[in-house]
Amino acid sequence: MIRIQIARLPHGEGLPLPDYSTPGSAGMDVVAAEDLDLAPGERRAVATGFKVAIPDGYEIQVRPRSGLALKHGISVPNTPGTIDSDYRGELKVIVINHGTEPFPIRRGERIAQLVPAAVTPARFDEVEELDDTHRGAGGFGSTGR
Repeated sequence: MIRIQIARLPHGEGLPLPDYSTPGSAGMDVVAAEDLDLAPGERRAVATGFKVAIPDGYEIQVRPRSGLALKHGISVPNTPGTIDSDYRGELKVIVINHGTEPFPIRRGERIAQLVPAAVTPARFDEVEELDDTHRGAGGFGSTGR
């Protein structure tokens, strides 16, 4: 378990901190800190009312809530979104309405899930040629039957 520092902003007063709904939940529910109506096709950055200090070597992934996606077409367009460990501004959730009706987002309602995850540092080593594999350069759908 990692510890993540969280600071509440004035418009986050009275809202619950991100938390797991059940002992087996992978993501912590996060709620909106504002009211807005999301038109079909519209996307907005929704305030959460807090900022975080994520430990080095970790990120927070922002993911959609499956119930909102299935029932209303509400999703996170850059899934998963990433909150970097050196970001100190307000955590906002980009949401999009893929549905056919306007969708009301109200303060205190769950809008997304947050999943802390370890980050593996990497670097690219430029080479002249890559090793060959069975798949080779086969692209989208090349492994299907």
